[in-house]
Amino acid sequence: MTIAKTVLLFGLAAAAEIGGAWLIWQAVREDRAWWWAGLGVMALGLYGFVATLQPDANFGRILAAYGGVFVAGSLVWGMVFDGFRPDRWDIAGSLICLAGVAVIMFAPRSPGA
Repeated sequence: MTIAKTVLLFGLAAAAEIGGAWLIWQAVREDRAWWWAGLGVMALGLYGFVATLQPDANFGRILAAYGGVFVAGSLVWGMVFDGFRPDRWDIAGSLICLAGVAVIMFAPRSPGA
């Protein structure tokens, strides 16, 4: 259950952070209404709370691992919402990042580590 919870929370965190940044981008760079940026700020705040729900108690570990999720999630977000088509290097890089996430979050550790 812990692995499923970790993956779910990383997915929710990615949606909140990437979505929030995208909403602000839309307001500033794509001339959307100002309230898009306001929604983006709220989503970014939500991201901060979601990250605290991870079962691991180590802030640095959670944020380091989340960085890899952010890389892959950003490419997926761009594909879905902006029509971005990643090339093989984008895909390879994101897979490397996700492998890093798996090592950071799920490698066997001695108790208390």
